[in-house]
Amino acid sequence: MNRADVVVAGSGIVGLGAAYAAVRRGLRVIVVDRTDAPVGATIRNFGHLCIGAQEGEARRYADASRELWLRLSRDAGFWLRESGTLVAARHEDELAVLETAGDGIRMLDVDELLRLAPLRREGLLGGAHIETDLQTDPRTAASAIVRHLVSLGVEFRFRTAVTGVRSHRVDTTRGPIEAGLVVVAVNHDVDQLLPGLAERVGVERCALDMMRAAVTLRHPLAAPLLTGWSLIRYGRFAGAPEAAALRERLHGERPDLAALDLNQMYTQLPDGTLILGDSHATAPAPAPFQPEAAFAAFLAEAEALFDMPAPRVIERWQGVYAKAAGEFLVERVDDGVLALAATTGIGMTTGLGLAEENLTAALGAAPAREGTPS
Repeated sequence: MNRADVVVAGSGIVGLGAAYAAVRRGLRVIVVDRTDAPVGATIRNFGHLCIGAQEGEARRYADASRELWLRLSRDAGFWLRESGTLVAARHEDELAVLETAGDGIRMLDVDELLRLAPLRREGLLGGAHIETDLQTDPRTAASAIVRHLVSLGVEFRFRTAVTGVRSHRVDTTRGPIEAGLVVVAVNHDVDQLLPGLAERVGVERCALDMMRAAVTLRHPLAAPLLTGWSLIRYGRFAGAPEAAALRERLHGERPDLAALDLNQMYTQLPDGTLILGDSHATAPAPAPFQPEAAFAAFLAEAEALFDMPAPRVIERWQGVYAKAAGEFLVERVDDGVLALAATTGIGMTTGLGLAEENLTAALGAAPAREGTPS
């Protein structure tokens, strides 16, 4: 059939969220993607759903996403834990930022933090636990969501490129599809499909370097772990007056890490391996070449923080996501055409809620119980 109630361009987390929102309303849904599975930013990340570190619009989307992640993990059968997030503080200015953050963040002394994270005691002053956060394995979660959506009646047309969108129509390399609503959720490739929109809102690509390593820890890491470098990135912390002093010190002490635009953070997967990262480089088309200096820094900082022997690197990769001045792109491009993107590095945290809220605005409220379309 070359007609659907909703056609979604893109099978990343925002596109999957849009398909999920639509199929729960009993609608016929087709998802079109040029690859044969989700392979972009949705699987190339920490699996860290950093809800409690957001504020404003991002926090609203993140809170909505949290409930959807919990529901999907149960129904689609993938690993997810209500772990919260740990923050390690190694300087008084980091503690000062955490202490002013407010509800939902519990301060930890050194002994409690060490029971939750296998860190070196030397230089550690304490930390915090962000209580609302979740963790998943993005590589298994995305594919499980696709399978679940198929079971609900969503049709996926993989290995099919979208070449154009217009009012109530999607043109693809396998022919046109008529649609009641077209959702464009192609992340940074919005500059290829809708170049005028991308140029107007200033969409660029942010490339990040990450790695996964085999490690020997005295006990597992109980939750994703952030550091002072993380506190100057996330909205809830970065906007605090105390964060300015923290940023000045970090950049002054380690201009090499500042040049990498480092977010020093870690997650441990169920198999025990540790994800380390990440650096950031923003440009219309970032270079594909990954500087070894970034990976050397990841390893050196991990060895300084964790009480462990040298990690053994298993994988390195580059992720790319859309970045713009605003945190989100929500645009009615044409009659029956809606473009959605998280234009910062919190797509996994907010993408499901972004799709749900804006599909609700377009289609109306979802039924109380999930159903399969007729």
